[in-house]
Amino acid sequence: MAQKRALRSASRLHNVSVNQPARKTTKGFSSADEVLRGAQNLSVASAPAEDDLVELSPTTPIKRRKLEHREVDLQTRTSATNSLGRPAGTCSTNAQLKTPRGSRLVAYPQEVLDSPPSQIGVPRPTTSTNQILEQAYAHLIKADPRMQSLIDKHPCPLFSPEGLAEEVDPFQSLCNGIMAQQVSGAAAKSIKSKFIDLFRNSEKGTGIKDEPFFQTRKHESFFPSPAQVASCDLSYLRRAGLSARKAEYIKGLAEKFATGELTAATLVKASDEEMIQKLTAVRGLGLWSVQMFACFALKRTDIFSTGDLGVQRGMAAFMGKNVQKLKANKGGKWKYMSESDMLTYSAKFAPFRYASCHASSHRN
Repeated sequence: MAQKRALRSASRLHNVSVNQPARKTTKGFSSADEVLRGAQNLSVASAPAEDDLVELSPTTPIKRRKLEHREVDLQTRTSATNSLGRPAGTCSTNAQLKTPRGSRLVAYPQEVLDSPPSQIGVPRPTTSTNQILEQAYAHLIKADPRMQSLIDKHPCPLFSPEGLAEEVDPFQSLCNGIMAQQVSGAAAKSIKSKFIDLFRNSEKGTGIKDEPFFQTRKHESFFPSPAQVASCDLSYLRRAGLSARKAEYIKGLAEKFATGELTAATLVKASDEEMIQKLTAVRGLGLWSVQMFACFALKRTDIFSTGDLGVQRGMAAFMGKNVQKLKANKGGKWKYMSESDMLTYSAKFAPFRYASCHASSHRN
């Protein structure tokens, strides 16, 4: 029973069905490498189904012992994964990203970890999802001991193990950001609800009820796929309460995802600079919007938004400036601090500058 529970847990981790047919080798049972990859791989790699071991039925004592050893190793590795979390890094996407068809992508699946550094396309992981926040705290306090009291009062849940366990649909997250531009939180929530209802309750122009993806997600928290949104007329999208400009932005964004110009894989592999450059080229996504997406959705640790007034004010207060007096002055975009001063002072907090922003912005 313990063996079956371990395999069932591995199956759920990789979003595969426990009834998935076993992959057979020429000897009639799954290879050891395939079984072990199911426990190790933290992306959408194929994990063995629970029934695999029942179907194998090795007929010789040697084969049975080998299988038992693989089962024990699988349980050990699964336990280690649960205690350490996924591999993570300070120069990469640490979120689990969902694709339009419901699969999951992370920066460091096992095939990446097994590859030479020159071939993986992303920096090597330096920590894990269960350790990265403590590593960030230690770095910030070493850089400036005054951070200790701020961290104690205002911990950063975004990079906690629970925060990093969140699964993020990048298309949905970016759409939400566009919907929320220049409107109240209540208005944005209402628009999003109406937008979803356009697809959940109607087949007009989308063919949504015929898509396998809809059949698998209709009982989950639903959001339309890029292809479904891209197939709609602007007038139809505006029924959700979107302005003409925002309807254009969302349809254009959907087209980029639907054609593969933007993908979850791209957002996983791109550097901070590449990701910002690619997304700010999309109509409707400015630098601040993209930086917020990189922090709160992609869970990138070193995003530092100098143009955010909250970040400016927090850093100015942390450095002992009279922010109330500065607020009264008409200093324009950089009323609290200049961009060059912010970049110079924050350099010591890299590669955890978002965590430093979170702590200092709560000072006032």
